Amino acid sequence: MALVEALLMHVSTTGALLAAVLLFLVAYLIPISSSSPEEGKDPPGPTPLPLLGNLLQLDLKQPHVSLWELSKKYGSVFKVHFGPKKVVVLTGYKTVKQALVNQAEEFGERDITPIFQDFNQGFGILFANGDSWKTMRRFAISTLRDFGMGKKLSEEKIVDETHYLREVFEKFQGNPFDTTQPVNCAVSNIISAIVYGKRFEYEDPKFQDMVNKANKNVCMIGSAMIQIYNMCPVLGPWMKTWRLLMENMKSNRKEMQKLVNVLRETLNPLDCRGFIDSFLIHKQSIQESGEKDSHFHDQNLLIMVSNLFSAGTDTTGTTLRWGLMLMAKYPHIQDRVHEEIDQVLAGREPVTDDRKNLPYTDAVIHEIQRLANIVPMNLPHMTSCDVHFNGYFIKKGTCVLPLLTSVLRDENEWETPNTFNPQHFLDKKGQLIKRDAFMPFSAGRRACLGESLARMELFLFFTSLLQDFRFTPPPGVSEDDLDLTPVVGLILNPSPHKLCAISRRQKDN
Repeated sequence: MALVEALLMHVSTTGALLAAVLLFLVAYLIPISSSSPEEGKDPPGPTPLPLLGNLLQLDLKQPHVSLWELSKKYGSVFKVHFGPKKVVVLTGYKTVKQALVNQAEEFGERDITPIFQDFNQGFGILFANGDSWKTMRRFAISTLRDFGMGKKLSEEKIVDETHYLREVFEKFQGNPFDTTQPVNCAVSNIISAIVYGKRFEYEDPKFQDMVNKANKNVCMIGSAMIQIYNMCPVLGPWMKTWRLLMENMKSNRKEMQKLVNVLRETLNPLDCRGFIDSFLIHKQSIQESGEKDSHFHDQNLLIMVSNLFSAGTDTTGTTLRWGLMLMAKYPHIQDRVHEEIDQVLAGREPVTDDRKNLPYTDAVIHEIQRLANIVPMNLPHMTSCDVHFNGYFIKKGTCVLPLLTSVLRDENEWETPNTFNPQHFLDKKGQLIKRDAFMPFSAGRRACLGESLARMELFLFFTSLLQDFRFTPPPGVSEDDLDLTPVVGLILNPSPHKLCAISRRQKDN
């Protein structure tokens, strides 16, 4: 196998690569060098090279940093070329808000890169457009609300799950451990309860495998190799990362299909257990009515469920892990959180209504989301029509990146943008204040549909864990040694680390 792999790699760097280069030169060299002065002023940007575009000016390991730096030279609206592909980048709170909120329709389409086309085939709700997307998003929002997303029913599921997560943390008895697996399993179980109508045991090997593969996929999708694949899809079969992504995706879809089949076999329209049941009942109703060309088919169901797990597990789980790490790094802030929780809750379990009485804790959670900046590049948008924007002309079908990192760390909006500072969200009386530039869930037509659920999860999981534990670095490791440099993927994960969860209840007793 090693010899075969070596031969394939050799082929990819000779014949296949040469063919790709020639193909791209023919297909894209002319478009890159052309312009349309009669349509309006093109956004400024660095001059692209044939085929390579501006790749030599971008760090593909942390492209959001490169793009933010370029904005300081070219302004809040500028263009770059990822290989032959033209991309318009929007930076700063005012510019991003203008596009996503004030001109939501014009900037409301999703740009679907080759890797997301491979994963979604134009179906689901994250990487889809047109009638299918509108129908599935409308159904998802309505159904998730029916199952209490962000409301009392969701709160009960989350509170129950905090018990299981705290039990896992307690088992380490204050010894160092990696929080990734238990936190991701706990958060994934909230989506599982809503989608499948049940939770899974953390030790379930199939459940662990699905969670781990989904997490690895999110990391690999943002890798430099996959960015290169997006520019030259013909190289995919010769890329180890792309092949592994496809294998993980097929494996997880296979397991999902098994779970769907079990639910289908036991379906009872009078006893709807979760999101999948609702979809199957709706599909059945449409079939009985004789309607044709419905968007309610198994492919849309599987991809939508996959989207819900990806969006609902990795982002919330990653934010929570950042939060625990930041508490260990800044013990004086953790002390204030403990003090407020102890004073307000007096030993009882937190509930969502406690948020208004825990302003400092809530401010800390907001600041964790702001500084962690876990989706720095946002998901790519696309113009739905020709757009005149801030003095520039942007063609229909142009990929647009509203750079969230430039919003969450906008120097014109935040007093100390690069520092962990909960005071960003507190007034002089210590009460929580709303900041318009707080945009971790994006905004407009493509804003995260699970925002209310994610906010509830972050508050209940974080408050519950801080009520029971004090988080510290491992013995021999100082707070200064905890590295806040993220691991870049589609989302920004904390660098690999371990923490100690010291039981506070033992101390009280």
